[in-house]
Amino acid sequence: MKKIVMTGGGTAGHVTPNIALMPALRNEGFEISYIGSYEGIEKRLIEEQGVPYYGISSGKLRRYFDPKNFSDPFKVLKGYTQSIRLLKRIKPDVVFSKGGFVSVPVVLAAKHCKVPAIIHESDLTPGLANKLAIPSATKVCCNFPETLSYLPKEKAVLTGSPIRQELLTGDAEHAFSLCHFKDHSKQTILIVGGSSGSRVINTAIRGLLPELLKNYNVIHLCGKDNLDETLTETTGYAQFEYANKELSDMFALADLVISRAGANAICELLALRKPNILIPLSAAASRGDQILNANSFRSQGFSYVLEEKDLSNTTLLEAIEHVFQKKEEYIKAMENSNSRNSIDTIIGLILDASKK
Repeated sequence: MKKIVMTGGGTAGHVTPNIALMPALRNEGFEISYIGSYEGIEKRLIEEQGVPYYGISSGKLRRYFDPKNFSDPFKVLKGYTQSIRLLKRIKPDVVFSKGGFVSVPVVLAAKHCKVPAIIHESDLTPGLANKLAIPSATKVCCNFPETLSYLPKEKAVLTGSPIRQELLTGDAEHAFSLCHFKDHSKQTILIVGGSSGSRVINTAIRGLLPELLKNYNVIHLCGKDNLDETLTETTGYAQFEYANKELSDMFALADLVISRAGANAICELLALRKPNILIPLSAAASRGDQILNANSFRSQGFSYVLEEKDLSNTTLLEAIEHVFQKKEEYIKAMENSNSRNSIDTIIGLILDASKK
């Protein structure tokens, strides 16, 4: 049986594409193991898949001053030696990395152990973790055509992002019942603020709620500990901290999605052909990758972009009305996109690498 070690963590976006690949890997006869951090979000998500999980020491490499900059390199070094020991024990044919700082020592260890490593970059420009890993990688997969110019030509492959296939088979009626909606004549807006939620988006949606509920049903995924108990009984409004298996049903019911612009999230919207409003994380709160992702989707006609600094009740309502008016144009642009069968493409690269 062929063996693969997968890695990636820190956020759900560094894990869910790996999970999306797992059924296809099993169909190809791969025995899957996973290396992540001791207690990162990836640990729970991967153990739920029944995949052997190995925790290693993980440190973050920052572009700014922080006292931890002096101690974290030692954590990374420890993670590197742990990864070498694990790879020698597991003896994988290939390593696949979805990024995040925990993946860096694993990819470096793969090179040391002469195991081919394939990495995937979700965002338009490579993050620091993948920049450190690229020299040790055999191939580098990416989502955006623009990303190819940032990668070594001999390694770069435009694949798109692996999408969980269950997202494509949701049941709208299940979501309608789950949300206790009453009016089938209203269109549905789904708000997705990321795994930890977004205070600014939550505030804007709730401030606009009386106006929205005149015409729409609203599903609000607001993030952990962000429920507003005063709105629990509001007709036409359903709030959840997060969605797991029921997310596919919510997508099936949604006529419009309001979302952050994380790469995996927007690739899911493209695959589902869902008209959307993207509110990217501001440059002040990130390295600006979500703004670049959102602008790429806007330029291709897939998304309406509303930057956080411009977000208000008025601009959000205008954006919603605009997208509903132009709904068919957005859907047509997404249907005409060159989005690829990402899973088959990446599995092909993994199979090729595992034979070497």
